[in-house]
Amino acid sequence: MLEVFLNAKPLYYDEIDYSRMPRVYNKIKHLLKLPKIIHIIGTNGKGTTGRFLATALYNLGFKTAHYTSPHILNFNERIWLNGSNANDSLLQKSHLELQDILDDADSDALSYFEYTTLLAMLVYKDCEFVILEAGLGGEYDATAVFEKELTLVTPIDIDHEAFLGTTINEIASTKLNAMQKSIILGKQKFSEVFNRAKEIALTKGSAVYSSDEFLDDEDRRKIKQITKNLSLADYLVDNLHLSISALKFLKIKYNVDSFKNSKLFGRLSKINENILLDVGHNPLAASSIVEALRGKKYVLIYNSFKDKDYKKILNILKPIIKRVEIISINDARIESKELMQKTLQDLELEYTSFKNIDINEKYLVFGSFSVAEEFLKVFKIYE
Repeated sequence: MLEVFLNAKPLYYDEIDYSRMPRVYNKIKHLLKLPKIIHIIGTNGKGTTGRFLATALYNLGFKTAHYTSPHILNFNERIWLNGSNANDSLLQKSHLELQDILDDADSDALSYFEYTTLLAMLVYKDCEFVILEAGLGGEYDATAVFEKELTLVTPIDIDHEAFLGTTINEIASTKLNAMQKSIILGKQKFSEVFNRAKEIALTKGSAVYSSDEFLDDEDRRKIKQITKNLSLADYLVDNLHLSISALKFLKIKYNVDSFKNSKLFGRLSKINENILLDVGHNPLAASSIVEALRGKKYVLIYNSFKDKDYKKILNILKPIIKRVEIISINDARIESKELMQKTLQDLELEYTSFKNIDINEKYLVFGSFSVAEEFLKVFKIYE
């Protein structure tokens, strides 16, 4: 079974063999039927940008797929096909097909994400478009091996420094080196991202665009209406801009209704009258949340992995925090409760352990996919 096979693979590695995926792909690429691929790289907003674009293409009559990661509760969330998550039967069938294509050594050696990426391409073989979201970085990501029609760049910021670099220039270089034919950059916090994109494009012969280059007054009118229809926070509107610029690049006409049912769960999602949930887990996400919630106070249900700059994240969120409730997560990568409590003390934030929901309080569940998963498992309110 696929689930048993994947569970036997590590989800995380201290070191990554970047040569493995290209090597395996080159062996089997003649057996794969690839649709037009739109690659999405960046730090934040890849998932929502991809879902906006994939949903619009599907609603416009194209056979469309969206590959995203990680999942919150169910693996099938990663492999979206024509409006819904792929079912278990299709995933199992594609798994058996991939097992036939790969030799045993490669099947065993591929990481969880690498194997899943190849699996998705088999699921998507009859599609016209695949929106392919990079997992980590860009240049060396498993998704970078395929020939791409277009690359979209969401905001790039400091994150995953151990793998991507410690400066914006280093991180941008690692991500932007994934570009091939054409690249569109969405709204960026740092000018270095645009500068580095132009430099890399010169060496690769790629065309570089800004999302604003494609949008006219009619597009902006439509964006305003779509934003109202979907009740989008400001930071999600930037992702909508980027997805529409991709449609304009592809010369595909769209309308307001093309984006119906395009919101991706876990992005400032209202899961109860008094509970918001967001899977953001870095300073850029925290800044976007503070801007979106505009000074209202929330009880923050939170925890963090050790490698995240959670002190900076909590300090950014401080203006909207009434108190912090630490949710327990059984994962070796989670920061110790003692160090988390010391950080909260240093920031002069009131805290306690998370136990239950008070209907008289407003809550923000934030911190990572793991925080969201644990919270939703406890309260069984995921739909």
